[in-house]
Amino acid sequence: MFSGIVEEAARLVGMRREGGNVHLTLACSFVDELRIDQSVAHNGVCLTVVALPGDGTYTVTAIEETLRRSNLGDLEVGALVNVERCMRMNGRLDGHIVQGHVDCTATCTAIEQVEGSTYFKFQYSADRELVRKGYVTVEKGSVTVNGVSLTVCDSEEDSFRVAIIPYTFEHTNFQQIAVGSKVNLEFDIIGKYIARMFKAE
Repeated sequence: MFSGIVEEAARLVGMRREGGNVHLTLACSFVDELRIDQSVAHNGVCLTVVALPGDGTYTVTAIEETLRRSNLGDLEVGALVNVERCMRMNGRLDGHIVQGHVDCTATCTAIEQVEGSTYFKFQYSADRELVRKGYVTVEKGSVTVNGVSLTVCDSEEDSFRVAIIPYTFEHTNFQQIAVGSKVNLEFDIIGKYIARMFKAE
């Protein structure tokens, strides 16, 4: 379980394909605090630490299903990846409840500077079955974009905008997002449960 409060943007330093899987090796400041089998969110995707070679890096493995639903397979060495360790149960929930299970990807369609913040617009495929499952946004609701807990504005059927403050822009990979970039989305788990309850009636 995560909160969507990204700890830092780690640097991808290596990628290795093995069958349908991809092994990602990253460098970040808290490598020495990691352990094998620990869960870390990468652009919002929960992955397990599988190797700690002792050189300031760690490795995780993304399976084919994860690569299909996320942007991890599109990364290139040198890219910044938003990382967050799992949430402590005795800590404050500064973002919202994030599972680390990416639902789909979205494409950035517009970027606008507004009074010190940067507005990003994202569009995604919203077929009726996914909407019935709660894969939607609501005005002023929560959504996770590349692992970052954000508040939705201008919610539409298949798109929404978010406002990124300078701190978030500088400390996450939002600084590398451009029009046409693909990002990972996780919709609010509470909304999904409510949608399932109504569907069961």
